Amino acid sequence: MDPWIPITLAAAFAQTLRFMAQKHLKSTALSTAGATFARFLFSAPLVAVLIVGYAQISGQALPGTNPRFWLFSMVGGAAQIMATMCIVALFAHRNFAVGITFKKTEVVQTALLSTVVLGESVSPRGALAIGLGFLGVLLLADMPGGQGSWRRRFFNRAAGLGLLSGVFFAFSAVGYRGASLALDSGDVILRAGSTLAIVTACQCLVMAVGLRWREPGQIGAVIGAWRIAGVVGVTSMIGSFCWFTAFTLQNAAYVNALGQVELLFSLAASVLVFREKISRREWLGMGLLSVSIIVLVLAL
Repeated sequence: MDPWIPITLAAAFAQTLRFMAQKHLKSTALSTAGATFARFLFSAPLVAVLIVGYAQISGQALPGTNPRFWLFSMVGGAAQIMATMCIVALFAHRNFAVGITFKKTEVVQTALLSTVVLGESVSPRGALAIGLGFLGVLLLADMPGGQGSWRRRFFNRAAGLGLLSGVFFAFSAVGYRGASLALDSGDVILRAGSTLAIVTACQCLVMAVGLRWREPGQIGAVIGAWRIAGVVGVTSMIGSFCWFTAFTLQNAAYVNALGQVELLFSLAASVLVFREKISRREWLGMGLLSVSIIVLVLAL
């Protein structure tokens, strides 16, 4: 089994745990921006310490950066902030499993963006899987109960937030893969970890400035909710490191395709933890997206 496969599975599981904690923060203590900031505030120091320690233990020097690295990493970091805010806001409109399923539209956008930016295209089977996934998204975009005009049912706030998060996550994935590949030295772990450390530190700084300006009380609220926010930070660090490593090893479109296993994890969380009900139409939509995962994996 190629190393990127178990690494991606670990990333998807850790990310599910992180979104569960963020959903709790959003519903009980913090604003959308505050719940988003929690992942950066508590993960940035951990990432920096771990990657410096790994460099010393492995006897490697930290890789030097270049303009191409900074372009890709900053685009990826900004896109990830926006994507996470979209997902956290989406949880107020639809249940946890459907919210995560909307996020997985990133596979479509990542495949297209990887082709344009990095010259990494998908196979015909990949295109078939994208079509199946799109049908699933159409079903999930419908309002609960299927009532009202078609325009209101399919062009609603929840659908917009979900699809927009997919766009931002696609830019994030391609940006991070491009940044890791742009580094001039180091093994896979060092390049992935160095990229993650730099990006996370910049994200933490940018969000801290933004919250201080627009929502000054939220920084204190995040620190006050340190127990759950700390869980967000740790799971974010684990998930992000695994994502960055997988993106360094493999085409970002294929990594995100396999990462759709997160749907199964989120479905279990939605039913078992949050006690949310899944409609028959939502089951069908998620089923189509799950089939698209299998087709994409077989296309590798």
